Amino acid sequence: MAEQRRLDQMRHPEVEAYLDSAETPTALIPLGTTEQHGKHLAMGTDAYIPTEICERIAADVDALVGPPMNYGASDMHAGYRGITYLNYRTLATVVRDVAYSLVESGFTDVVFVSGHLTNDYAAKVGANWASHDLSDDAYVYAFPYWDALSGDDMEEYLSFDAGWHANVGETAAVMAIDEGLVDLDEVEVDDPDMPDDIENPAALLDPLLIGKGSFYRVSESGVWGDPSDATAERGEDYFETITHAVAELINEFQDIRADVYKR
Repeated sequence: MAEQRRLDQMRHPEVEAYLDSAETPTALIPLGTTEQHGKHLAMGTDAYIPTEICERIAADVDALVGPPMNYGASDMHAGYRGITYLNYRTLATVVRDVAYSLVESGFTDVVFVSGHLTNDYAAKVGANWASHDLSDDAYVYAFPYWDALSGDDMEEYLSFDAGWHANVGETAAVMAIDEGLVDLDEVEVDDPDMPDDIENPAALLDPLLIGKGSFYRVSESGVWGDPSDATAERGEDYFETITHAVAELINEFQDIRADVYKR
Protein backbone atom coordinates (compact mmCIF):
# COMPACT_ATOMS: atom_id res chain seq x y z
CA MET A 1 0.00 0.00 0.00
CA ALA A 2 1.29 3.46 -0.89
CA GLU A 3 2.55 5.61 1.97
CA GLN A 4 -0.15 7.93 3.27
CA ARG A 5 0.58 11.59 2.51
CA ARG A 6 -2.79 13.26 3.14
CA LEU A 7 -2.47 15.25 6.35
CA ASP A 8 -6.17 14.97 7.17
CA GLN A 9 -6.12 11.18 6.73
CA MET A 10 -3.00 10.53 8.83
CA ARG A 11 -2.88 9.77 12.53
CA HIS A 12 -1.06 12.26 14.71
CA PRO A 13 1.91 9.95 15.46
CA GLU A 14 2.40 9.50 11.71
CA VAL A 15 2.50 13.26 11.22
CA GLU A 16 4.98 13.65 14.08
CA ALA A 17 7.18 10.93 12.59
CA TYR A 18 7.19 12.76 9.26
CA LEU A 19 8.08 16.10 10.88
CA ASP A 20 10.93 14.46 12.80
CA SER A 21 12.38 12.69 9.77
CA ALA A 22 11.89 15.08 6.84
CA GLU A 23 14.84 17.24 5.88
CA THR A 24 12.47 20.01 4.76
CA PRO A 25 9.02 19.38 6.26
CA THR A 26 6.69 20.66 3.55
CA ALA A 27 2.93 21.10 3.37
CA LEU A 28 1.21 21.33 -0.01
CA ILE A 29 -2.15 23.09 0.14
CA PRO A 30 -4.46 22.84 -2.90
CA LEU A 31 -6.43 26.03 -3.53
CA GLY A 32 -9.65 25.64 -5.49
CA THR A 33 -13.14 27.02 -5.93
CA THR A 34 -16.74 25.88 -6.14
CA GLU A 35 -17.96 27.51 -9.33
CA GLN A 36 -19.63 26.68 -12.60
CA HIS A 37 -17.64 24.97 -15.36
CA GLY A 38 -20.26 24.89 -18.05
CA LYS A 39 -22.99 22.25 -18.14
CA HIS A 40 -20.62 19.34 -18.64
CA LEU A 41 -18.04 19.67 -15.88
CA ALA A 42 -18.10 19.43 -12.07
CA MET A 43 -18.16 22.67 -10.09
CA GLY A 44 -15.21 21.51 -8.00
CA THR A 45 -12.88 21.29 -11.00
CA ASP A 46 -10.50 23.98 -9.74
CA ALA A 47 -10.02 22.04 -6.49
CA TYR A 48 -9.91 18.53 -7.98
CA ILE A 49 -7.01 19.32 -10.31
CA PRO A 50 -4.54 20.90 -7.83
CA THR A 51 -5.45 18.28 -5.22
CA GLU A 52 -4.62 15.50 -7.69
CA ILE A 53 -1.36 17.24 -8.58
CA CYS A 54 -0.34 17.64 -4.93
CA GLU A 55 -1.17 14.03 -4.10
CA ARG A 56 0.79 12.76 -7.10
CA ILE A 57 3.94 14.76 -6.31
CA ALA A 58 3.90 14.49 -2.51
CA ALA A 59 6.37 11.60 -2.34
CA ASP A 60 8.64 13.17 -4.96
CA VAL A 61 9.00 16.39 -2.98
CA ASP A 62 8.74 14.65 0.42
CA ALA A 63 5.67 16.63 1.46
CA LEU A 64 2.30 16.11 3.10
CA VAL A 65 -0.88 17.32 1.41
CA GLY A 66 -3.33 19.39 3.40
CA PRO A 67 -7.08 19.31 2.84
CA PRO A 68 -8.06 21.28 -0.27
CA MET A 69 -9.56 24.73 0.15
CA ASN A 70 -12.70 24.52 -2.00
CA TYR A 71 -13.82 28.12 -1.68
CA GLY A 72 -11.85 30.69 -3.62
CA ALA A 73 -11.65 34.23 -4.94
CA SER A 74 -14.02 33.58 -7.82
CA ASP A 75 -16.37 36.53 -7.69
CA MET A 76 -15.84 36.77 -11.47
CA HIS A 77 -18.47 34.00 -11.66
CA ALA A 78 -21.11 35.96 -9.77
CA GLY A 79 -24.25 35.80 -11.88
CA TYR A 80 -24.20 32.05 -12.46
CA ARG A 81 -26.58 30.31 -10.07
CA GLY A 82 -25.29 28.18 -7.20
CA ILE A 83 -21.67 29.32 -7.13
CA THR A 84 -19.76 30.40 -4.01
CA TYR A 85 -16.80 32.71 -3.50
CA LEU A 86 -14.67 34.48 -0.91
CA ASN A 87 -13.49 38.02 -1.33
CA TYR A 88 -9.78 38.52 -1.85
CA ARG A 89 -9.16 39.86 1.66
CA THR A 90 -10.79 36.81 3.23
CA LEU A 91 -8.81 34.33 1.14
CA ALA A 92 -5.55 36.18 1.84
CA THR A 93 -6.32 36.04 5.57
CA VAL A 94 -7.12 32.32 5.43
CA VAL A 95 -3.87 31.63 3.54
CA ARG A 96 -1.90 33.63 6.10
CA ASP A 97 -3.49 31.85 9.07
CA VAL A 98 -3.16 28.36 7.58
CA ALA A 99 0.49 29.00 6.73
CA TYR A 100 1.26 30.45 10.15
CA SER A 101 -0.30 27.52 11.99
CA LEU A 102 1.47 24.93 9.86
CA VAL A 103 4.87 26.56 10.42
CA GLU A 104 4.15 26.96 14.12
CA SER A 105 3.38 23.23 14.33
CA GLY A 106 6.58 22.04 12.66
CA PHE A 107 6.53 22.58 8.88
CA THR A 108 9.27 24.74 7.39
CA ASP A 109 7.73 25.12 3.92
CA VAL A 110 4.11 25.78 3.03
CA VAL A 111 3.22 25.77 -0.66
CA PHE A 112 -0.20 26.82 -1.93
CA VAL A 113 -0.94 25.32 -5.36
CA SER A 114 -3.89 27.04 -7.02
CA GLY A 115 -6.24 25.78 -9.69
CA HIS A 116 -8.03 29.10 -10.23
CA LEU A 117 -6.57 32.23 -11.78
CA THR A 118 -7.60 34.89 -9.27
CA ASN A 119 -6.93 32.71 -6.23
CA ASP A 120 -3.29 33.32 -6.99
CA TYR A 121 -3.50 37.06 -6.41
CA ALA A 122 -4.97 36.65 -2.92
CA ALA A 123 -2.78 33.66 -2.08
CA LYS A 124 0.44 35.55 -2.83
CA VAL A 125 -0.68 38.41 -0.59
CA GLY A 126 -1.49 35.93 2.19
CA ALA A 127 1.84 34.16 1.77
CA ASN A 128 3.72 37.46 1.92
CA TRP A 129 1.69 38.50 4.94
CA ALA A 130 2.58 35.28 6.77
CA SER A 131 6.27 35.77 6.05
CA HIS A 132 6.27 38.99 8.08
CA ASP A 133 5.39 37.03 11.23
CA LEU A 134 7.55 33.96 10.68
CA SER A 135 11.25 33.25 11.14
CA ASP A 136 13.66 33.49 8.24
CA ASP A 137 13.82 29.68 8.15
CA ALA A 138 10.18 29.40 7.07
CA TYR A 139 9.13 29.69 3.44
CA VAL A 140 5.56 30.31 2.33
CA TYR A 141 4.73 30.77 -1.33
CA ALA A 142 1.90 30.31 -3.79
CA PHE A 143 1.51 29.76 -7.52
CA PRO A 144 -1.09 28.42 -9.98
CA TYR A 145 -0.09 25.01 -11.27
CA TRP A 146 0.14 26.20 -14.87
CA ASP A 147 2.98 28.58 -13.99
CA ALA A 148 5.25 25.54 -14.05
CA LEU A 149 4.29 24.60 -17.62
CA SER A 150 6.29 25.41 -20.72
CA GLY A 151 4.87 27.65 -23.42
CA ASP A 152 4.20 24.67 -25.67
CA ASP A 153 2.31 22.82 -22.96
CA MET A 154 0.28 25.92 -22.13
CA GLU A 155 -0.61 26.26 -25.81
CA GLU A 156 -1.98 22.70 -25.83
CA TYR A 157 -3.97 22.82 -22.60
CA LEU A 158 -4.62 26.42 -21.47
CA SER A 159 -4.41 29.17 -24.08
CA PHE A 160 -6.42 31.19 -26.56
CA ASP A 161 -6.30 28.20 -28.91
CA ALA A 162 -7.16 25.55 -26.31
CA GLY A 163 -9.44 27.80 -24.25
CA TRP A 164 -9.20 29.09 -20.70
CA HIS A 165 -12.14 27.70 -18.74
CA ALA A 166 -14.01 24.37 -18.71
CA ASN A 167 -11.93 23.72 -21.82
CA VAL A 168 -10.32 20.58 -23.20
CA GLY A 169 -7.46 20.68 -20.66
CA GLU A 170 -9.59 21.04 -17.55
CA THR A 171 -12.21 18.60 -18.84
CA ALA A 172 -9.65 15.94 -19.72
CA ALA A 173 -7.92 16.33 -16.36
CA VAL A 174 -11.14 15.80 -14.44
CA MET A 175 -11.96 12.80 -16.63
CA ALA A 176 -8.62 11.28 -15.62
CA ILE A 177 -9.65 11.69 -11.97
CA ASP A 178 -13.25 10.47 -12.30
CA GLU A 179 -15.14 10.25 -15.58
CA GLY A 180 -18.38 10.35 -13.61
CA LEU A 181 -17.73 14.05 -12.94
CA VAL A 182 -18.03 14.86 -16.66
CA ASP A 183 -20.93 14.59 -19.11
CA LEU A 184 -19.63 15.20 -22.64
CA ASP A 185 -23.20 15.03 -23.97
CA GLU A 186 -23.76 18.41 -22.29
CA VAL A 187 -20.72 20.11 -23.85
CA GLU A 188 -21.15 23.63 -25.19
CA VAL A 189 -18.46 25.42 -27.17
CA ASP A 190 -17.80 29.08 -26.52
CA ASP A 191 -14.97 31.27 -27.76
CA PRO A 192 -15.32 34.87 -26.58
CA ASP A 193 -14.29 37.33 -29.24
CA MET A 194 -10.91 38.76 -28.30
CA PRO A 195 -8.74 41.20 -30.26
CA ASP A 196 -5.77 39.63 -32.00
CA ASP A 197 -3.99 42.80 -33.03
CA ILE A 198 -1.99 43.37 -29.86
CA GLU A 199 1.46 42.03 -29.05
CA ASN A 200 0.36 39.79 -26.16
CA PRO A 201 -3.39 39.06 -26.06
CA ALA A 202 -2.94 37.08 -22.81
CA ALA A 203 -2.21 40.38 -21.08
CA LEU A 204 -5.91 41.13 -21.45
CA LEU A 205 -6.92 38.25 -19.18
CA ASP A 206 -6.20 39.97 -15.87
CA PRO A 207 -8.12 43.19 -16.50
CA LEU A 208 -10.85 41.27 -18.32
CA LEU A 209 -11.48 38.81 -15.50
CA ILE A 210 -11.02 41.03 -12.46
CA GLY A 211 -14.27 42.20 -10.92
CA LYS A 212 -17.55 40.79 -9.75
CA GLY A 213 -19.43 39.02 -12.53
CA SER A 214 -16.73 39.66 -15.11
CA PHE A 215 -16.65 36.12 -16.54
CA TYR A 216 -20.43 35.94 -16.46
CA ARG A 217 -20.44 38.91 -18.85
CA VAL A 218 -17.84 37.26 -21.11
CA SER A 219 -19.37 33.79 -21.47
CA GLU A 220 -23.06 32.94 -21.26
CA SER A 221 -22.29 29.20 -21.29
CA GLY A 222 -19.51 29.37 -18.70
CA VAL A 223 -17.13 27.73 -21.18
CA TRP A 224 -14.13 29.27 -22.92
CA GLY A 225 -12.90 26.80 -25.51
CA ASP A 226 -13.98 23.52 -27.07
CA PRO A 227 -13.88 20.62 -24.57
CA SER A 228 -15.48 18.06 -26.90
CA ASP A 229 -12.20 16.23 -27.68
CA ALA A 230 -11.39 15.61 -24.02
CA THR A 231 -10.60 12.05 -22.95
CA ALA A 232 -9.35 10.45 -19.75
CA GLU A 233 -6.22 9.39 -21.63
CA ARG A 234 -5.51 12.96 -22.65
CA GLY A 235 -6.09 14.01 -19.06
CA GLU A 236 -3.58 11.45 -17.84
CA ASP A 237 -1.01 12.81 -20.28
CA TYR A 238 -1.77 16.30 -18.98
CA PHE A 239 -1.22 15.21 -15.39
CA GLU A 240 2.08 13.58 -16.25
CA THR A 241 3.19 16.87 -17.80
CA ILE A 242 1.93 19.02 -14.93
CA THR A 243 3.18 16.87 -12.09
CA HIS A 244 6.67 16.64 -13.52
CA ALA A 245 6.80 20.41 -13.97
CA VAL A 246 5.37 21.29 -10.55
CA ALA A 247 7.55 18.79 -8.68
CA GLU A 248 10.62 20.08 -10.50
CA LEU A 249 9.73 23.66 -9.59
CA ILE A 250 9.32 22.87 -5.89
CA ASN A 251 12.46 20.74 -5.72
CA GLU A 252 14.47 23.41 -7.51
CA PHE A 253 13.34 26.05 -5.08
CA GLN A 254 14.28 23.87 -2.12
CA ASP A 255 17.73 23.32 -3.65
CA ILE A 256 18.33 26.89 -4.74
CA ARG A 257 17.16 28.80 -1.70
CA ALA A 258 20.04 27.58 0.47
CA ASP A 259 22.44 29.27 -1.93
CA VAL A 260 20.36 32.36 -2.66
CA TYR A 261 19.00 33.23 0.79
CA LYS A 262 22.36 33.72 2.53
CA ARG A 263 21.62 36.86 4.50
